Amino acid sequence: MMSSQLRVAVVQFAPKLGQVQANIAKARELCNGLKPRSVDLLCFPEMFFSGYVFPDTATITPYLEHPHTGPTATFCAELARSLECFVAAGYPEKLEPHEHAPPLGGNSLSFHQPRIGANSAFMYGPTGERVGAYRKTNLYKLDLPWAVPGSGFTTMTLPHPLGPTTLAICNDLNVQDPAVWESLEEGPYELAQHCIRSGTRLLILLNAWLHPDEDGEVSDSDSADCTTSEQNEDTDGMEPSWETINYWAMRLNPLWATIQEATHENKKKPGECRIPNELLVLVCNRFGNEGGSVFAGSSALMSLRRGSGRPRLLQMMGQREEGVGFWTANIPGR
Repeated sequence: MMSSQLRVAVVQFAPKLGQVQANIAKARELCNGLKPRSVDLLCFPEMFFSGYVFPDTATITPYLEHPHTGPTATFCAELARSLECFVAAGYPEKLEPHEHAPPLGGNSLSFHQPRIGANSAFMYGPTGERVGAYRKTNLYKLDLPWAVPGSGFTTMTLPHPLGPTTLAICNDLNVQDPAVWESLEEGPYELAQHCIRSGTRLLILLNAWLHPDEDGEVSDSDSADCTTSEQNEDTDGMEPSWETINYWAMRLNPLWATIQEATHENKKKPGECRIPNELLVLVCNRFGNEGGSVFAGSSALMSLRRGSGRPRLLQMMGQREEGVGFWTANIPGR
């Protein structure tokens, strides 16, 4: 089977909450070294211009963006056009009034305001046109007061060398309520199963993933028995969070588990695409601190080969490493 070289870049930094123009300037500064046609795909993290930790609808409302004319869309379209590449980024989307949802209700005052936004992402192509969009399906608890969930995962068919590409956001990797991740064998693995069904060759995760030292704030990571016992004593932030990377890989278990382990998850159903033997996973995360929430950085590129029994980590960044990770990998052919 033929393979092609895919050149990817991830932008990792610590955006400042609510400082949109300063964050745009920082992103532009970090990308200054990229030359036209030097990269096929450039990624930015989840809600990277606005910041992430907004307690309710009222506080995030000034930062909700129009999906076509907002600051993130404008920046990404211009950057894609100037670099002649694909650009993917996350942003807080301003919904049309007919898309608003009623408050969730409950004991917290933050749940008594209408939900008027979505935690969204889009991708722009080399001519500056928008080629795909997605709304986060599996909302994290910080999204719940203001965001309406998306309608499900989707896969885009993009030109060579990207091919079938799934765009997802952070907590999409986790188990969807009310399900519980009970074992490595049984899952459930909603995002991995979608990649199998859709024939995905490239999975992009745009994250604002919290550090595992956040007292249980790394979503469902406490339920996994897969993290390393290594204690990270790195002081300059150039070492990745191995616990975080290991967890990301474990949540994609059906894509690399041995054939015996993966049989239940990988059963092909009528009408499904042929399952690729190998899939690339590009994770673009942020770091920094917002309101006491510490983000894990550790952006990474992984290769997951069916039946191999273990994921393969190709590249990664440190927990507090600022810059652009520029990586090349073989993307499998069809």
